[in-house]
Amino acid sequence: MEVFESLYKLVSTAQATSPSPFNPFSLLPGLFTLTPLTAIAQRTAQRGTSPLDPFVLAPGLHLQPTANDLHKGEYPACAALTSGYVFRVENPATVYFLQRVGRTGCLTDLKVSAQAPPSRFLPTRDEALASLGYYAAFGCSVFAAHRVYALDDIWGLFFIANLSLIRLINFVVLRRRSQPGWFGAPEPGVHGDLFILLSQDRWVRIRGPVDDLKALTSGTWLSEPTTLDSFFGAVAKLLVYANVAVAGHATDAGVYTIVSMLLVNGGLLALDNLRVRRLNMYGRTMEAVGEPKRYYRRRDLAEQLIKESGRDDWVVAMGLIVKDKASTEKNEGVRVTM
Repeated sequence: MEVFESLYKLVSTAQATSPSPFNPFSLLPGLFTLTPLTAIAQRTAQRGTSPLDPFVLAPGLHLQPTANDLHKGEYPACAALTSGYVFRVENPATVYFLQRVGRTGCLTDLKVSAQAPPSRFLPTRDEALASLGYYAAFGCSVFAAHRVYALDDIWGLFFIANLSLIRLINFVVLRRRSQPGWFGAPEPGVHGDLFILLSQDRWVRIRGPVDDLKALTSGTWLSEPTTLDSFFGAVAKLLVYANVAVAGHATDAGVYTIVSMLLVNGGLLALDNLRVRRLNMYGRTMEAVGEPKRYYRRRDLAEQLIKESGRDDWVVAMGLIVKDKASTEKNEGVRVTM
């Protein structure tokens, strides 16, 4: 027992004489930053990157490069009702958006159109209204940085600056990887009509100019990272974990300010993502039209689309119906299966 008493006195004396005793709450900013929340990645997949990204700090910011994986590996079957061709939607960001707007047992109508030329610095009215939470998070981050600076908390300010640097690196890397790629041969003036069969019996119909449809469904949103992209991505990841040690030297007031900023910004971005009903990419917009229409049987949906498109070859190719004799004529020997 004397040994334990001596050890206790030694530790107590060391803590009393230490100029900066360890504070367990100082770990919270680093741990909250490392929380695997995908609010930032979700916004990136649906609305792309923004010059304000380095100033919007929230939990899970290191997961922004994983925005290309949110679709969980699904590449749904897609049919062109005008030509009968059946293929797959290869763009992961588009697939993720379709998964969000689709409803089980319902057909969701979407339209694709070209965006008006945006201002270089100012968002459009619709974009501003859809991003109120994002702009509020920007203001919260700036306020937190000013508050920590007013507290003369150098380590807390360094922690926030490090988070902004991580966001800046990811912003530059994602901008480099999100350049327009392969969209197929141009077909100006041609109108397209696509039917997409998602998992969990979610059905989506997209209409609009063929060139705009190709831009949002073909190719990929983010290209494979180059060696330089991978290097800077690794640097950003290391900085996230190094930041945990930095927060340990911040003052209590600085720690509480940073933690409050992360919690508030995470909630604001999550609410913003719930309100998103539009996908912006490559100067095109994809948005829902009306409310999803429920069907109690897939047979009813298949029959309606056959009548509207005037052909059934794409329905056979997608496995929605079984025919005794393949044909492209409407209402000829169709037997629908569940």
